[in-house]
Amino acid sequence: MNRARQTAKVVAVKNLSSVQRFSYPFVLICVILACGCALKSERRVLPPEVESVIGTVTDDIKAERYEKLYAEADDLWRQDATLEETITTFKTLRTKLGDFESRILQSATEQENGSGPLKGRAFIVVYRTKFRLTEGMETFTMIERNHEWKLARYFVSSIALQ
Repeated sequence: MNRARQTAKVVAVKNLSSVQRFSYPFVLICVILACGCALKSERRVLPPEVESVIGTVTDDIKAERYEKLYAEADDLWRQDATLEETITTFKTLRTKLGDFESRILQSATEQENGSGPLKGRAFIVVYRTKFRLTEGMETFTMIERNHEWKLARYFVSSIALQ
């Protein structure tokens, strides 16, 4: 009876071994394909047009030109927030974070969406940002409309905002 158990264990180990031999190459191929797809959409350099609009948005925030920012933003922005809500949000950010000082690009992901709110070409740009009072992460969602880049969303995460 002991011998039968040992034989059953050996058969189970042999079967597991054949599954593992199949699984490892399969998993490796999936990882390589996933990395390849991610590299195509992930960038370390922004197109100059996107970078320019982000610079203009930053200048408008710093100069407290919130009405201009609101007027030039994409319709998605205006669907999510009124002018008054936009002004209140940016004033709160300024009070809690201070003025923008510098930022380091963390990621820039280009998307081509067939449907949904970000339909068309979009960039999700994430920066590690130094503000006067603290540090945080800024996320700019830029969308191309009629060959022109517009701010669709802006998000800041920071301990100072909790």
